[in-house]
Amino acid sequence: MEPVDALRRIAFLLERSRAGTYRVQAFRHACDTVIKTPRAELERRSAEGTLADLPGIGKATEAVIAACLHGTRPQYLIDLEATSPRRLIEGGEDVRAALRGDCHCHSDWSDGGSPIPEMVATAMELGHEYLVLTDHSPRLKVANGLTAERLRTQLALIDRINQQLADGATDFTLLKGIEVDILDDGELDQSDAMLAKLDLRVVSVHSKLKMSAPAMTRRMIAAVRHPRSNILGHCTGRLVDGDRGKRAQSSFDAAGVFAACAEEGVAVEINSRPERCDPPDDLVRMAIEAGCLFSIDSDAHAPGQLDFIEYGCERAARLGVPRHRIVNTWPLPELLDWAAG
Repeated sequence: MEPVDALRRIAFLLERSRAGTYRVQAFRHACDTVIKTPRAELERRSAEGTLADLPGIGKATEAVIAACLHGTRPQYLIDLEATSPRRLIEGGEDVRAALRGDCHCHSDWSDGGSPIPEMVATAMELGHEYLVLTDHSPRLKVANGLTAERLRTQLALIDRINQQLADGATDFTLLKGIEVDILDDGELDQSDAMLAKLDLRVVSVHSKLKMSAPAMTRRMIAAVRHPRSNILGHCTGRLVDGDRGKRAQSSFDAAGVFAACAEEGVAVEINSRPERCDPPDDLVRMAIEAGCLFSIDSDAHAPGQLDFIEYGCERAARLGVPRHRIVNTWPLPELLDWAAG
C-alpha cells in the first residue's frame, strides 16, 4: 500500500466517523507532504529516522508512512478499519444504490477542509456519477463565501478538471453549483448573471434564523420563487447534535413553503449531516404530501463526510419518499434539464 493511499484512507475514515478536525488534518497535511516529496527521499529519511523532520509529519503519520515504505499495512489503519462500520446506519440501502450523485458539498474554497480534486476523487470512489460543488456565497464571510470574481475562477478550474476527467475516459462530471444565501428579503446573494453560469443552485437561510414566522415564510417563499432556485437547503436551520451545540428550528409556515416548492419545481433537501437531520420527520412527511421533489445531500465539508448521504437515504426510505421524486436518482441529462428550468 502506498503512503498516500494509506493516509487518504485514514483521513476518510476519521472524517466519516466525525473525528476532530485537528486529528483529521494531521493526516491530510501529511498526505500533502508525501505527494510533494520524492519517493527516494522518503525512503532515505525512513531509513535514517528523519521522516518527522518533514513539515506536517508527526509521530502517528511517520509510523504510517514508514510501514507502507516497508511493504506492510499500517497498524493505525488496521485498527481504524476494524472499528469502522461498513455502513453508517442500517436501512435505506436501496435508495443509496439508486443515487447517482450528490448535489451539495463544500471545498476549501469556502469552509470545506479539502481541495476540489480530493472531493472529486472520493466521490468517484463512492460510486457517484456526478458531484455538485456548492461553496458558499459572498455574504457568508465566516465561511469564506465566494465573491463573483472568485466564483468565476472556480468555474474555470471546474472546466479544467472536467477536461482532465474526459481525457482519462472517466464517466464522472463535476457540476458547477453554489449554496447561495437567502437574504432577509428573499433575494439571493449572487447576481443573476453569475447564477445563470451554474448548473445547479442550492438556496439556504444562514442568518436571522429567529426571524418571526410570517417574515421567515415570506423570505423563504420569495427565494423558492426565484427563477434560478433549484434546491431549498436545510430548511429549518436546526442543529440537533455536534460540536456547535443545539439550535431550535426556525418558525415558518411549512405548508405554504412546501406548496411553493411543489409549484415551482424546487426540491426540498433532505440534509444528511447528522447534526442537522433537516427537515425533521414531520416536515418531510408534509413535503411528500405537498407533492415536492427531494434531493438527498451530504452537505459534506470533507471527503469522508460524503458518506453521510447514507443517513439521508435511511430517512427517505423510512418516511416513504417516492423514489422518482428524488432528483439525484435521475440521470445527469435529466437533472441538468430540470435545474435549467
